[in-house]
Amino acid sequence: MKISLLMISFAGGGVTRVMLSLAEGLLSRGIAVDLLVLRASGELLPQLPPGARVVDLQAASTLRALFPLLRYLARERPSAVLSATTRINCAAVCAWWLAGRRGRLVLSEHTTPSHFLRTQRGISARLVPRLMRWSYPHASAVVAVSRQVADDVAACAALDPRQLRVVHNPVVSEQLYAQANEALQHPWFEPGAAPVILAVGRLSVEKDFLVLIKAFARLRKQRDARLLILGEGAEREALQADIDRLGLAEDVQLAGFVDNPYAYMRAAAVVVLSSRTEAMPTVLIEALACGATVVATDCPHGPAEILEGGRWGQLVPVGDVVAMASAIEAALATPRDGRGRERAAHFSREAAVAGYLGVLGTSSELS
Repeated sequence: MKISLLMISFAGGGVTRVMLSLAEGLLSRGIAVDLLVLRASGELLPQLPPGARVVDLQAASTLRALFPLLRYLARERPSAVLSATTRINCAAVCAWWLAGRRGRLVLSEHTTPSHFLRTQRGISARLVPRLMRWSYPHASAVVAVSRQVADDVAACAALDPRQLRVVHNPVVSEQLYAQANEALQHPWFEPGAAPVILAVGRLSVEKDFLVLIKAFARLRKQRDARLLILGEGAEREALQADIDRLGLAEDVQLAGFVDNPYAYMRAAAVVVLSSRTEAMPTVLIEALACGATVVATDCPHGPAEILEGGRWGQLVPVGDVVAMASAIEAALATPRDGRGRERAAHFSREAAVAGYLGVLGTSSELS
């Protein structure tokens, strides 16, 4: 029995972490796992779960991955294939169809397709929506990581709701807890140091770290604190320029990608999600699991669902610098109680693996 997980690469994003966590959960149940990637590169390559086989399609683009994927399916005949992200999903359906539709093909959406489609330009803006409407209904099933994402997928792909399943991401595991308790070597976390506000994510426009930096600038006028942002991306230079312009270079650090963000989440005074849009932000669940106090924008989609409307952390309007600064200040003034761990338990790896097995094939057949 073999399940193949198809993704772009091993880049250090949320989708990759979810797929690797799922792979580890499947392997622990004795199920063979192939990790299919367009290119076997990325920051998370050293963190692949032992026992997973990597299949490098050596494709420079999704289109060029079509025939290598077709050859793989015809040769290996996996029991089920789970693909992730819109372009890869469309290619997977085409290859699966040409290979004779053996086994099950499950597509997964980790972001709202409507947002992705708005970012397309040129021929992609016309072609991708049509491919999605043609391909998604042919899949065995489609998984969305939140209820709001499911609604968005159904609308964009003209799907029968009966084809859709909501399965929350496999985020919380024993490994996460172990990493959270590892020693943290960073001068900002020494005893007696100023409280650290932490953000984790790709340095992109969607994450809206500029609003967080501006909110921190307001907060910094009132009290001693520091802001640490973990992650890499295209907005690094622009964000650093804003940090310098606001005179925050000594108190704000763009620390880049780190292998273990969970130790930082455990030690931080507050973890902030400042995004304009999300689907089901893994980082917010991880922060709750690490016992962090959280502040998040009430963006579409995911934060309100995770925090149950503000029960487990503060929600602020998207792009509102003043509201974010006030929420962070209130969070710093509130004793940390770690109660978010109770909510994070709903997003355990075991629960997600069981959910995916129900879609990929009956649990009894695959266990």
